[in-house]
Amino acid sequence: MADLSSFPITRRWPAQNPDILQVYAFGTPNGRKVPIALEEMRIDYEYHSTGGLSDDIMRSPEFLSLNPNNKIPAIIDPNGPDGKPLGLFESGAILQYLGDKTGRFIGKTAAEKYTVYQWLMWQMAGQGPMFGQLGFFYKYAGSKMEDPTARNRYIAEAKRLLNVLNTQLETREWIAGDYSIADMAIVPWLTTLDFYGARPVLGWDDLTHVVAYEKRFYDRPAVQRALARMA
Repeated sequence: MADLSSFPITRRWPAQNPDILQVYAFGTPNGRKVPIALEEMRIDYEYHSTGGLSDDIMRSPEFLSLNPNNKIPAIIDPNGPDGKPLGLFESGAILQYLGDKTGRFIGKTAAEKYTVYQWLMWQMAGQGPMFGQLGFFYKYAGSKMEDPTARNRYIAEAKRLLNVLNTQLETREWIAGDYSIADMAIVPWLTTLDFYGARPVLGWDDLTHVVAYEKRFYDRPAVQRALARMA
């Protein structure tokens, strides 16, 4: 049996089976990426819901011991490189690690792999941060600001990113060719636009390729299993 006692996070969220991968997450777009990837890759895992994103959880000594950046998701793989346990944070890094570990959903050639990584970076550096800012200024505290400059800026940038995505999907079902970790990263952030109530202002219904793309994604049995497990 794997010894995970060197990871303080396991004192707050004990591992029932320390021999399988441990996931610490919550039901946000970033939090959904890793369980979806694990279900698609058929990797056994134990899901630990953090129960929220409040400071008393995310800034607790136990959580910070695994992710000093106090964000979900994070993982412990008891079967890491050289057979040693490995802790990781940042959803994009975790997806790359899992793809490399299994050789799945990262393309079959070096060129395909870097095409997948390019779109994963697009999500991590562009779509995720910009959609998050849109949510703040359109739905949350920022929406109360009288000056519309910030709100209009992020509406415009979200529209631009959605059009980039829609154009890329004109000639393919999945963003980098075959279904990949890039799709697992992108689609959960599309869905959050509905939660923000921002789809009408972004012209969602005109983005026919994006709309169909989201549906294809959620029709996948592995995606449905992951979401059910997180519920």
